[in-house]
Amino acid sequence: MNGTPHQHAQEVVRLESVRKIYGRSKNQVTALDGVTIGLHRGSFTAVMGPSGSGKSTFLHCAAGLDQPTSGSVLLDGTDLAPLKERELTKLRRERIGFIFQAFNLLPALSVVDNVTLPLRLAGHRPRKAAVDEVIERVGLAGRRNNRPGELSGGQQQRVAIARALITQPAVIFGDEPTGALDTSTAREVLRLLREAVEFGGQTIVMVTHDPVAASHADRVLFLADGRIAGSLERPTADLVAERMTHLGAWGDEPAVSRTGRGRHQ
Repeated sequence: MNGTPHQHAQEVVRLESVRKIYGRSKNQVTALDGVTIGLHRGSFTAVMGPSGSGKSTFLHCAAGLDQPTSGSVLLDGTDLAPLKERELTKLRRERIGFIFQAFNLLPALSVVDNVTLPLRLAGHRPRKAAVDEVIERVGLAGRRNNRPGELSGGQQQRVAIARALITQPAVIFGDEPTGALDTSTAREVLRLLREAVEFGGQTIVMVTHDPVAASHADRVLFLADGRIAGSLERPTADLVAERMTHLGAWGDEPAVSRTGRGRHQ
């Protein structure tokens, strides 16, 4: 392993020479090709790249949802490779938060019950003060007893954020968390994520196709052909869009949608 344990001490997620190959023999596809990267505690990282670049595979391997073909993944100091499925499930439940494009809320449960579900599944009794605080943080104090079908898309994503925060995880993984939202609602959701990093010390890793969403991160990682093709510190939407164009991410797509000023897909 490169470097020393001391150098990696502040990394909440570390991928070391991670390869992920799907299929066999002639039909093999290399989704990740020797990725080595460390993501620091209390940071907000966006992951971008052309379609098929390995973004989703990167997220799935980093979060222990998929096992690399070779290489290692450390999450909060734990090597995921030797863990059995039950141990992985426990680790994901207690140390990882997830925010998906489709919200993934249970329609029969209220806001409070959706938020506290990870704690209940882990066998923990939710503390009312902690639940009240996180629901208030996402601006849903007046919606505690509503069900998802009674909420807007933006409100549902806020429930998902509260659910991700309630376990105080080591890291939150977002998979296109603003992909289903309109521009102004997406901005509100990104502001909540930014606040979780700045004021809550949370670590967030977000896959996105949107340069505006990526501009809320501290750093953007670019993937191409399963490899890291560079990074950008303190990104702006225009700089991200320009870099993505060089990676061949959009081809002839109109520039207005590239910089995120068009509609969110």
